[in-house]
Amino acid sequence: MNVNVTNENGICRIGIDGEMTIYSAAQTKEELLSAMAACNEIELNLAHVSEIDAAGLQLLALAKREAVDSNKPLHFVAHSQAVLDMLDLCNLAGVFGDPVVISPTQH
Repeated sequence: MNVNVTNENGICRIGIDGEMTIYSAAQTKEELLSAMAACNEIELNLAHVSEIDAAGLQLLALAKREAVDSNKPLHFVAHSQAVLDMLDLCNLAGVFGDPVVISPTQH
């Protein structure tokens, strides 16, 4: 798992590469919250999440809660197929409040 952060004019673009599972949850949490604290607005790119389990889903919920508590806009973008499958399985796509774009090649 790798967390990439770019900060442009107070807008953080955070990309997560690899797994969002129980095995990387503690490290991901630290890096994610640290990056979020340094920004006014957050865009969390999920395009390269290869696997996600309940711990990863909890991290997404934590990020959303922290953003709301800090009054910072948070946008989840470019959901990978693994993320889409997990959101669908748990019927949580609408909870996060961002549009989920499904490309024509995804089913």
